[in-house]
Order: sequence, then C-alpha cells, then structure tokens
Amino acid sequence: MTTHTQNTQTAPTAPAATVLVTSATGKTGRRVAERLAARGATVRAGSRTGATPFDWEAPETWAPALRGADAAYVAYYPDLAAPGAVEAMETFGRLAVENGVGRLTLLSGRGEPEAVQAEESLRAAASGAELTVVRASFFAQNFSEGLLAEGVAEGAVVFPAGDTAEPFIDADDLADVVVETLTADGHAGRVHEVTGPRPVAFAEVAAEISRASGRPVAYLPVSEADYAAMLAGFGLSAPEAEWLAALFATLLDGHNASATDGVKRILGREPRSFAAFASETWGGPAA
Repeated sequence: MTTHTQNTQTAPTAPAATVLVTSATGKTGRRVAERLAARGATVRAGSRTGATPFDWEAPETWAPALRGADAAYVAYYPDLAAPGAVEAMETFGRLAVENGVGRLTLLSGRGEPEAVQAEESLRAAASGAELTVVRASFFAQNFSEGLLAEGVAEGAVVFPAGDTAEPFIDADDLADVVVETLTADGHAGRVHEVTGPRPVAFAEVAAEISRASGRPVAYLPVSEADYAAMLAGFGLSAPEAEWLAALFATLLDGHNASATDGVKRILGREPRSFAAFASETWGGPAA
C-alpha cells in the first residue's frame, strides 16, 4: 500500500515572516499558501480578486503586494516559456529588491529552454535577494483539476504526447518543496528539479484513472496541429492555441522522460506515485 505523508518540519525562517504567494488561487499557489500559514508565516495570497490584489497582467499591482514582504513565491501565469515572461521577471525582480524582499522561490518548467531565459532574467534583476528555482515536471493534478480534467470526466485523455512517458509530480509534493526553500536555509542560488518517482506513459495514466474510478478512461494521442485546432474550438485564440499545443508537444517529446531525486533530497522522503494519486483522487483501492 502506497501512502502519502507530508513534510513534518515546522520552523519558519523567522517568526511571523511575511510571504507573498503569487497566483495564490492556482494549483500550486493555494497549496503553498496553506503550508506557509501552517508554519506560522504571515501569508499574502496574491490574486486578482483577493485581499492582496496581484495580477501578472497588471504590473501596477506588483509593488504594493511586495512592499514589506520578507519572501515571495513566484508562479508566473500562464507559463515562464510564454511571450513576455522574460520582461515580466525583470520587472518583478527589480521591484522585489526595491521593496525589501530577501528571498524568492521561482516555479519553472523542467526542460523548457524559454523558461530558463526567464529564470536568468529574474536572477539578474533580483541579484540582491536569495533566489531558488524549482523546475517541475508535468503536474498529476492536471488530470483532476486542470487542463485535462474535463476530458477525464468524459472518459478520454486527448493530448499530443504520443507514447512518451512523463514522471508526473504531485502538486502537494511540489508545494512541500517550495515551502522548504522559502523557510529553510541552504537553497539560495540552487536549481532543484522535482519529479514523481518514475516516468509514466499517458496510456498508463488512463489505465490508472480507470482502475481507481471504476469507469473507462482512454488515452487518445493526437498531433500538435489537431490539438491546437481542438483548443481553438474551446475558445482560445489561434495564436494562443498554437503556442500551447507547441509547448506541450515540445515538453513531451521524450527529453523529460526520466525521474530525479529532487523531492527525496529536499524533503527526505519519496515523492507520491501517480498510482497513489489516482487512488486517492478517484476513490479506488489504495495502490
């Protein structure tokens, strides 16, 4: 039986440290905010409509959210590989230092060359602060609360991944890693790559979801062009649909089909498997 245990370390870097969490209503942001609050930090949950207004598309909201914060979790939307991310990171980093933020943890994508450019932009602009980069693999939660959840509910995972395997990271594990980098010393200047315990092909993902949920879910591989057309049919603009389809096809071309020991090295425990995630999420017997 595979179980999932959370990191039990509880001491923040300093009492009542104030941490800005950007994209705080997202998959990772809300998990990071919850864990920071549990450790005694004062959390500024930055979002478009929350108590701490923060919008990546409204740079005028960044400085007020950063002012007086000790640290920040930087989760850029829509993706660090997106057009405009390099410039956004340069501005955000400068504002963070100007407003006295001493520690930053940046969420980045594993195996994304464009994202590395954005990382470097933030590193240069925020040279007066401690920066840790956490590069994550594809989230397991994309199948339950994200991009692919609707398809799973309808019985089909349609994606341009071919037969490539991906070491899916559980967002809870990622959040534990992020919180550790924000609240413990020794991570400044580091780049951590975090994944699940082993690569899993999308056909196996569908099989695990089927087993856990008790209903059939199939994986239907499609081409990049067909996936872009499907996204456009859901209402995305053609450029956005084409960019997103190209990003997924690039990330899932096989170059990321290996696991790292990042979670174990940072947290001292193994990451949760996709089978265990599926069992807990869809209510099947424990794996």
